[in-house]
Amino acid sequence: HSWAVDSVSGMHFRGSKRKVDYVLAYHYRKRLAQHQQGTSPPEPMNRADSMAVFSNGETRKGHLELQPDSGQHIPQEPLGAQVIELGPLDALEEEKRLQREEYEHNLVAAGLEIEKDAENKSQGLSFVRIHAPWQVLSREAELHKIKMPTKKMYAIKEEGGILKKLNEIWCKLTEPLQPQVPQENTKMKILQIVKGNEESYNSSFYCISTLIANNVYDAAYPLHDLLYQEWARYGVFYKFQPIDLIRKYFGEKIGLYFAWLGLYTEFLIPSSVVGIFVFLYGCITIESDIPSKEMCDQRNAFTMCPLCDKFCDYWNLSSACATARASHLFDNPATVFFSIFMALWATMFLEQWKRLQMRLSYFWDLTGLEEEEDEKDKLTWNDRIPGYAANCGLIFFMIMLTFSAVFGVIVYRITTAAALSFSTNETTRSNIRVTVTATAVIINLIVILILDEIYGAVAKWLTEIEVPKTEKAFEERLILKAFLLKFVNSYAPIFYVAFFKGRFVGRPGHYVYVFDGYRMEECAPGGCLMELCIQLSIIMLGKQLIQNNLFEIGIPKLKKLFRKLKDGRTELKEMNTNQSKDPQQWDLDYSLEPFTGLTPEYMEMIIQFGFVTLFVASFPLAPLFALLNNIIEVRLDAKKFVTELRRPDTVRAKDIGIWYNILSGIGKLSVIINAFVIAVTSDFIPRLMYQYAYSQNGTMHGFVNHTLSYFNVSHLKAGTQPENSPFAQDILFCRFKDYREPPWSPNQYEFSKQYWAVLSARLAFVILFQNLVMFLSVLVDWMIPDIPKDISEQIKKEKSVLVDFFLKEEHEKLKLIESFITRDKHKHKSGTKDQRSRAASFCQFNQSQKGSVASFSSQHTEV
Repeated sequence: HSWAVDSVSGMHFRGSKRKVDYVLAYHYRKRLAQHQQGTSPPEPMNRADSMAVFSNGETRKGHLELQPDSGQHIPQEPLGAQVIELGPLDALEEEKRLQREEYEHNLVAAGLEIEKDAENKSQGLSFVRIHAPWQVLSREAELHKIKMPTKKMYAIKEEGGILKKLNEIWCKLTEPLQPQVPQENTKMKILQIVKGNEESYNSSFYCISTLIANNVYDAAYPLHDLLYQEWARYGVFYKFQPIDLIRKYFGEKIGLYFAWLGLYTEFLIPSSVVGIFVFLYGCITIESDIPSKEMCDQRNAFTMCPLCDKFCDYWNLSSACATARASHLFDNPATVFFSIFMALWATMFLEQWKRLQMRLSYFWDLTGLEEEEDEKDKLTWNDRIPGYAANCGLIFFMIMLTFSAVFGVIVYRITTAAALSFSTNETTRSNIRVTVTATAVIINLIVILILDEIYGAVAKWLTEIEVPKTEKAFEERLILKAFLLKFVNSYAPIFYVAFFKGRFVGRPGHYVYVFDGYRMEECAPGGCLMELCIQLSIIMLGKQLIQNNLFEIGIPKLKKLFRKLKDGRTELKEMNTNQSKDPQQWDLDYSLEPFTGLTPEYMEMIIQFGFVTLFVASFPLAPLFALLNNIIEVRLDAKKFVTELRRPDTVRAKDIGIWYNILSGIGKLSVIINAFVIAVTSDFIPRLMYQYAYSQNGTMHGFVNHTLSYFNVSHLKAGTQPENSPFAQDILFCRFKDYREPPWSPNQYEFSKQYWAVLSARLAFVILFQNLVMFLSVLVDWMIPDIPKDISEQIKKEKSVLVDFFLKEEHEKLKLIESFITRDKHKHKSGTKDQRSRAASFCQFNQSQKGSVASFSSQHTEV
């Protein structure tokens, strides 16, 4: 098949058809044995004297023949050498060798077949290849309660009527998008049962992960052999993923990740389309937007107060025309609709994933999978207090470190803006805001990328000192810590711009200062929403391009190159001939990076999901950029799993675990954040209030003048007035953006009634928006069942078929026992006394068995 990529060599035992199912790799270093003087020298060695382990479990001292393609000979021991005591390194190597021999002996005793490389150099890399016969696989499947197929097959009910027609049309339309791989039969299903063996498999030898941790072995992995052509190539980016094949190759846990990633990418298509329409709406209506036209009209002489002390002059509001027009692209009534749409989109995505997960669980036979937790030897609360204390303290310190980085960038913005205002270049002074914003966002991005790597390592260390008992507990705690730190790190600068920047500035004559002479920064005349959009887009695109793509491609390649160079230097030192040797598949896979888990893959997508949902009101194009990234990300992850990472062990899982709870939490949080972005950061509420409460004719004419307050320039503090201003003599009042009483009012510069009215409207909008969206989300959740109707019916049908299957088996047993009873009664009548006695006891036993079977059958009949 075109989907199978099998290497020419290295997939089977040498000279055998037995496939290599698993590989153990280790480095060895031989002790150079020295002999006493006067003794006869040993014979030259051309065979490796080692412990040979055979497939029948026999272990004996013998000679293991060198592999024919090794091309090496064993160096002869020096003549007349002396016996010396083992050094520390030699003793350690001897202990490792003994542990390897014991472990491999136990593997053979368990029924596995192994093939070892000859250790024909003083030091080097060696492999142990393992083949699992069918009898071993069957036994282990029974011990681990894996469902076994029976001969019973039943048809899967298909939807009828219009749904069937729509499904057929959809299949025809998407046929070119289907991967060219063997398809699962979705119309027939084989009945599977758990074979009733209640034994627990208790291994008598070391766990391989413990041996790897103790450096007895370097690595343990299965071999790669397929899944490249129709999945891991960028040329098939437009096709669906072969999820069933991924599951068979990597296991259910990785299969569920790629199924989730595929569904998430598909759901980004409608949100991207709607986001594009919202952006186009802003572009189309920009010429008819009255507030931006008023701001750009130079006939409206809005003289604004200086942006800084002493060195900044009065300026005209029309100079900020470009910023005002650009803000309308994202700050328009369509963004409110888009925020509601994205909240419902997140709910529908999570509901659809639950349905898909249930469907996959049914077809992958995961519905009865129970995750076992080890309840023995759990640590007490006193044992965990040191770990928890260190966790809380260090996490708090790391969060403070993030806030300190954000504050440092704020100080950079303020000081840089003040420094550029000293410039005599008119172009530099006119572009201060653009220069400061762009450079500050880039600095934020660099800090986020650096702290992300630090936080990942810190989260892992904190989880290790907690000493979780099970692997699942370890993974969940690691995810929670890493997500908390990375969430704060990624979104702290965006939260600052959205909800804090420009809120604590003060007013002319009474500004708030960070340091002496450095005022808190203000929002642009068009509001902070445009700057929030710039901040969000650069951080999101930068993380996707640098962290998610370049790092994923570059770092594994660099590690692979470093490992190859290191092993190459070692190999050159040991080469005694110049004969070339073709690398085997286990050699190629050993040079790959070991698989470390799915946490980094999920984490980058969850953070992206936050960018798409949390602040989407300020950047409607976020779903589009996420979609473009994920189209590449799916194939990038596929290629990394197939060509850059060692094939991981298959792991069964019934769901995506704690990641679903995190996604659900982000979805609920996005409703609140978008409500505040629309109410607080954008001008949607002030415009709405002006049009329906303060406008004379119900239009937006006069809105800009309504939002600007007056300030008497004579009230400026001494030393803060503009120096050498050509307009100072002609200006009596300057304007600033706020709702405050004018200087001629008895309560001058106090918050006006309009301020409190707008604030009340903003809070009312947040409550109304949140409750409306939550109600619609609950409605969508109620309308979409978690389990598809056809799957629910099939589960019921499978249970019924299973009962019938057991009943048929028990009836057959009943007939068999009755035949035994009839035969035993005949023997009881026509046998010797001893035979009649044994027949009577056996007949009594069969009668009791018949009663048990009849009772069992009646119970199943009631079910």
